[in-house]
Amino acid sequence: MNPETASHAEPCRCDAAHGGDLPDEELLYDLADLFKVFSDTTRIKILYALLVSELSVNDIAEATGTSQSAVSHQLRILKQSHLVKFRRDGRSILYSLADDHVLTILDQGMTHICE
Repeated sequence: MNPETASHAEPCRCDAAHGGDLPDEELLYDLADLFKVFSDTTRIKILYALLVSELSVNDIAEATGTSQSAVSHQLRILKQSHLVKFRRDGRSILYSLADDHVLTILDQGMTHICE
C-alpha cells in the first residue's frame, strides 16, 4: 500500500474482540469500567431522562427525583465515560446522550433482564 494514499485513521481497538479472539487486557479493563458506570441507579435514571430531550441539571433533578448536587456529581461521571455530552445555551447548560450507542446499551440491558 502506498504510504501517501494510506488512511491515517486509527484501526478499531476492538478488532480482536470482533474476530472471536480474547481482547487486549487494556480493552477489557476499559469495558469493565464502562459497565461499572451502568451500576448506579441514579445514573441509569439520568440516562433515561435524557432519552427524551436535552435537559438542564434542574430538569434532570426534577425528572429523576434527585438533588441537583447528586445529579451534577453523576453527570460528571457520565461525561468522563463519554455517555453524556453538553452544550451551552446562553447561561444554561443542556445535557444529552452522547450518541445512539447509549440507547442501544440501555435497550439491550432491558431486553436481557426482561426475558
